[in-house]
Amino acid sequence: MSLCSRKGNEVKVGFISLGCSKNLIDTEATIGLFKKNKFEIVNDETKADIIVINTCGFIDSAKEEAINTILEMAEYKKGQCKYLIVMGCLVQRYYQDLIKALPEVDLFIKIEEYDKLWDKIEDLIKRGIVIKREKRDSKKISEIPKMPMLKQEEFLERTITTGKNFAYLKIGEGCSNKCTYCAIPYIRGPFVSRKKEAILEEAKELAKQGIQELIIIAQDTTKYGMDLYGESKLADLLEEISKIEGIKWIRFLYAYPEGITDELIDVVANNSKLAKYFDIPIQHISDTILKKMNRKTSKKQIQNLIQKIRDKIPNVTLRTSLIVGFPGETKENFEELLTFVRQAKFDKLGTFMYSKEDGTPAAKLPEQIHGNTKKARYRQIMELQQQISKGNLEKKLNQECQVLVEEVSFDGKYYIGRTMQDVPEMDGLVYIKNEKLKKNDVINRFVKCEIVEISDYDLVAKMID
Repeated sequence: MSLCSRKGNEVKVGFISLGCSKNLIDTEATIGLFKKNKFEIVNDETKADIIVINTCGFIDSAKEEAINTILEMAEYKKGQCKYLIVMGCLVQRYYQDLIKALPEVDLFIKIEEYDKLWDKIEDLIKRGIVIKREKRDSKKISEIPKMPMLKQEEFLERTITTGKNFAYLKIGEGCSNKCTYCAIPYIRGPFVSRKKEAILEEAKELAKQGIQELIIIAQDTTKYGMDLYGESKLADLLEEISKIEGIKWIRFLYAYPEGITDELIDVVANNSKLAKYFDIPIQHISDTILKKMNRKTSKKQIQNLIQKIRDKIPNVTLRTSLIVGFPGETKENFEELLTFVRQAKFDKLGTFMYSKEDGTPAAKLPEQIHGNTKKARYRQIMELQQQISKGNLEKKLNQECQVLVEEVSFDGKYYIGRTMQDVPEMDGLVYIKNEKLKKNDVINRFVKCEIVEISDYDLVAKMID
């Protein structure tokens, strides 16, 4: 008797989503498929008949986390769990290796198979067909595959897992930038835009569900529309989304510097629903390293762009990401980066230690940097940024701001929320202390606050009548 033909309670399915927000949307769509087919979704793995893990395979630490999670969840097959399903980036990248190494897994689903995702799941749970373990040719890890986009109904029927206030809205899949250190094109394929009509339909549906904040995502949002319309249409898309009733905050993530146009800056500056926020992954500032990375901008262009944005939007929040320890990064290159960070004073900054990724051009470069050197450079950058962040936050003291309240602290003393300038799960929080906050009627609402204290990355505020 198959699992799905058993009598009694509904079959219970548990999900674990690893990696980025783009991956999370795939997980939410898969949850939606299970719910559509009358499965019960549970948050407790010990109660799940089926466990689904959506993996990340971007860098070494993500791959290690994915493998450890798979092994941990495989232990539940000694109890109630009958089937363990693994999908996502790690599977796309290392399919054959995983089949050999992890016999505990009943089904691996590659990203290129997402258009047949439910057929494969049904084969397993209705007909008991486990992985066919015969040898077969697979793509070279350095080949860029063509990936199917999720179907429109799967976007519309996905189950939002980020709470009542915000949701991610994916406008494109894959990446065509071909940075030499990055495996994403080999995992997710080239950049493919969704049609504007489909995106707007999904945005309206999210608004109907009560979502107040949309976070527009793609690997490089500034490339939106290049493949469909011959030019970037991000600014136009943002304007259209802002017209949707019920949506109060809109932000977009991962805007590569070469794609940030004057039109886009003006839209952010003038549209009240758009967060005055740019997430610009520059990765380095040394022209030598930027060229080795196959980045499309120079030090001078990056500096000019930052100045232009700040001139046009004085209250803008700037976030960036950096890579330290790239092959051939000299002490002088790193000092140049350190000086730039000190001068640029980014509001938010994340740093990665270079990870040598299979199949990428940078993995073959000479002068690979020792791990201890990478760690030392990482610490230097982050210690400097902590000082910068504190200085930036001090400027907010006694200022008024609007805060979206989302939860209560564990001790009940504070309400916790975010300003428009803070991305969920990435940036800082606002802790609101106020004797008048004795009821939960401010949860999921916007309140006016005054900043009264700061910490390294967070703010403390009091509510203003």
